[in-house]
Amino acid sequence: MSALASLKLTAAKKPINQPAIVAQRNKLSKRLWEQIELARAQQTGSTFVSKKLKSIRDADGVRTTVEVAKRIKPWWFVAENGKVCVNVRYGSKLIELAKNKSAIEVGSAAELIDALTVVKTAVEAGELDSQIELASGALRSGFRK
Repeated sequence: MSALASLKLTAAKKPINQPAIVAQRNKLSKRLWEQIELARAQQTGSTFVSKKLKSIRDADGVRTTVEVAKRIKPWWFVAENGKVCVNVRYGSKLIELAKNKSAIEVGSAAELIDALTVVKTAVEAGELDSQIELASGALRSGFRK
């Protein structure tokens, strides 16, 4: 019992389900991580491949799960002034970072990675929760009949 005496014990319980905004934050944070890795890969001249699981049926009708490469589209583009701009997306919807402003302008690929990292930190801290809720609601409304 002396080994357990050195640990801080508590009566905490694991929550059964997490709030919807936490799941949405995690989803956006994962997509931002993919964009950061894609930017790093393009900066070094290599490729970044994210994998996903897909169920397929063979000729006999047996369903198997295979791992396939996931297509990741970059969120950044070169504006008419030659600067690199990056939009933050939740699904197919743009997230408005400030009033009527949805893009971040950066000068180079290194600054792009830094900007995406700052946005990822802000998302994980909950600073963009209201914008995520708006984008999520807009996405869900497209699926209603």
